Amino acid sequence: MNLTRISGIIFRHLAVYRSNLARLNEILLWPFFELLLWGFFGQYVGRLSALGFVVAMLLGALLLWTVFSRVQQSISISFLMELWSRNMMNVFITPISIAEYLTGLMVVGLIKVAFVTLLMSTVAWLFYSVNLLAIGLPLVPLAAALILFAWAIGTFIVGIVLRFGQGAESIAWMFAFFLQPFGAVFFPLSIYPSWLQSILWWIPLPHIFEALRAVFAGQSLPLQHVAWAYGLNAVYLLAAFMFFGMMFEKAREKGFLLKLQE
Repeated sequence: MNLTRISGIIFRHLAVYRSNLARLNEILLWPFFELLLWGFFGQYVGRLSALGFVVAMLLGALLLWTVFSRVQQSISISFLMELWSRNMMNVFITPISIAEYLTGLMVVGLIKVAFVTLLMSTVAWLFYSVNLLAIGLPLVPLAAALILFAWAIGTFIVGIVLRFGQGAESIAWMFAFFLQPFGAVFFPLSIYPSWLQSILWWIPLPHIFEALRAVFAGQSLPLQHVAWAYGLNAVYLLAAFMFFGMMFEKAREKGFLLKLQE
């Protein structure tokens, strides 16, 4: 691992925001308006149900979901940017390794998440008097688990694009939205049919958001869900890196890297 080469990837993708302010929408406007929508909805539901923690729980779930979607898209969309700008060959004729390149994209995602978290926490406090960081330390392992799963999904999507070309680029935008209805993000796992619950148990998202709801309800952090989330993440990360490695080698051997930019 060469920190200079990794820093080059990070700077290259952050510099895009300086030259194209419209791209700031993904880390400023979208999270802002999503927070407004769900915040006002949560206030309404809270009045109906008389549950004081409804707003905080909904906004906390939205914060973690935004962490997941932004990190996932940071990897997959950043890779697509290299294709759109016809810069892929320029990157990989340098001494940079695949591991260094992916590490750079992952760090870019973490930087975006830091800005999004600051923005959403501030808006939640100003508009709804909700401190999203009030749950304290339990937020750290839950957010970290989401980031790991987002890295796995983002890496997997890049592998798909390497295999099928830019025709598969819509997956980079759609995948997070496809997962959301099955992630138990805004409602408990018990809402799903029993046959579907047994399937969703093998996805990290329901475990993470079930743990989040338990903490907001005043319970201790459910270690069983946390353990399941990290165990599944280890499997998915390994599988994603192996898949990406195979697709990259195949693309390089058959000259797909050059064709992808056409």
